Parts: sequence; C-alpha cells; structure tokens
Amino acid sequence: MSENKRKTSGPVIGITMGDPSGIGPEIILKSFENKSVRKSRIVVIGDFNIMHSAFNILNINSFKLNRVKIIDNCNYNKDILNILDLDLIKGKLQPGKVNTASGSAAFECLRKAIELAKKKEIDAIATAPLNKEALHLAGHKYAGHTEILADLTGTKDYAMLLYDKKLSVIHVSTHISLLKAVTGLKRERIEKVTELADMAMKRLLGKVPRIAIAGLNPHAGENGLFGDEEIREITPAVNNLKAKGLLVEGPVPPDTVFLKAMNGNYDVVVAMYHDQGHIPLKLLGFSTGVNITVGLPFIRTSVDHGTAFEIAWQGKASEKSMVEAIKLAIMLA
Repeated sequence: MSENKRKTSGPVIGITMGDPSGIGPEIILKSFENKSVRKSRIVVIGDFNIMHSAFNILNINSFKLNRVKIIDNCNYNKDILNILDLDLIKGKLQPGKVNTASGSAAFECLRKAIELAKKKEIDAIATAPLNKEALHLAGHKYAGHTEILADLTGTKDYAMLLYDKKLSVIHVSTHISLLKAVTGLKRERIEKVTELADMAMKRLLGKVPRIAIAGLNPHAGENGLFGDEEIREITPAVNNLKAKGLLVEGPVPPDTVFLKAMNGNYDVVVAMYHDQGHIPLKLLGFSTGVNITVGLPFIRTSVDHGTAFEIAWQGKASEKSMVEAIKLAIMLA
C-alpha cells in the first residue's frame, strides 16, 4: 500500500505476536475486541495457526481472522483482524514453557516488523512480550526488545521510556547489572537520554515537558557524603541541559522524585538505572503503563510486562497494557 493512501485512511499498526508460548496471542486478540482498537488499521505479524488456536480457546465471535502473506492483501474492515502469516511454529506448541521454537518465533516476528517499518509498509510497531531465556536458547543473545530494535536499525542513541498518565519514566541504563549501571554512569549519556525524553514528551503532551533528573545515591549523595556521582556526572549534565534551554531540575533525591512527579511537579523522571524507574511505574501503572523505545527511526510501543507463562493459554491474561500500547502507537503515528 502506498504511503499516500495510508495517510488518507489512517496509519497501519503492526503488532508482533511475541513469544507464542506466553500470553501474547491472547492479549492481542482480546485487545481487538476493544472499540478504540477495532476501528484502527491493524495487522498482526506472527503465525496464523497459533493465533487461530488462541482465537478458538477464547471463543471469540465478534470478529474474524484474515490470513495474509503480504501487507497489501490486508482487509481493514472493523470485523476482521489481519494476520501476516510467517508460518513459524512447525511442531506442537508448548504453552507456558521456555523453549527454542517459541524464542525463535518471537525474534522472527520482530525482525519482520522492523523490515516492514523500515520500508514504510507499516507506520508503527506495537509488541507483545517475548521471553529473554527463550530468545537466548534460539541463539539471539539480546537483552530484550529494545536492544534488538536498536541493533537491527543501527540506532546508537536510544532509551526506554515508560509512559503512564500517572507517571512517566525514562532510563539512563536498563538491562545491565546494577554495578555496571553505577560504574558506567556518564554525563554524556544522561544528557542524551534527557534530550530524548524532551523530544518524546513534547510529542506525547503537546507542550515543553518539565523534567526531573533523579539522583543515584541516597539523598542524591548529600553533597558527597554518600557518593560523588551526583557531583561528578549528574550535576554537570543538569547544568549543560539547562544551558541548552531544557526545563530540567536535579539531581532530585530518588526517594522523593517520583512522589513529586505524581503530585504534578514534573512530567517525566530521568531514572539512573532499570529498577529505579521500573519499580514505581509498575506499582502505579502495571496494567496501563506503555513501553516506548525513543530514538528509533519509527514508532515502537509495547506492553510493560512479561510473557506470564504461569497463566498462558488459560484465558486469564489482562489485555489492558496491550490496548494502551496499541492506542498510543496509533496516536503517535
């Protein structure tokens, strides 16, 4: 489909199936029952037989599945969900278990989505969860979605933004050890991530965002009493960002910065490492938070939870985060 035709009829959102042994197929199908999602132009990138099996288990009768091999054959009727069939699972699926075939399938879904986005055949990607252990078993030694996306697009400067109406957080470092997050903390990376946050939140909010940069140490170091990373790296980054005209404050003590953001003082918090940002976000918005990879040449959103093998293929999974991820991809696109 031509880019001009898509512009007149709405963006095309590609949803990756994720790890088929997990809850991905279920939450995608449940999401399409949502009216705000149903009216959009959606194509699921995955395995038709897997999606059809999940469809039957859920006993869905409000729409039908359409198997396609190329994007141009999609039918965007609101009562039809298109499945771009990659024919990935050759043997019997192992629901709720870590296995090589499912890890490989999850990777291939994402690889194909990236290819389509780079060719502008789809306008945004929304991803269902994959399992890192299964991914590694399949020979793909990545820490997760974000790193695959960056590698396959040749993106050097990128970051993970967790967005929720109650709280938004972006991370200086993500899937590395806490020790490496501390010893590798550099002002240049803090500045780049904050600039990415500024650009992303302008698009999300339609205004210049107020940005809090969290400290690393207790009490933000207390003037060097509990560590000097704030003095050496964080404060110089804050000063440079202020000189560039960004609305930043910091380093703000990490034990109060999220409360201040919740109370409306800030629009986004720059967290220094994975759990510093993930813990408060998941506490406040586990079912509604959306993961956005900023810095990519296209839009990518995702659920902010895992494959939930313990409830996979049982019809128990909540689609709330998937719905929010799709809706945000539509809005951004």
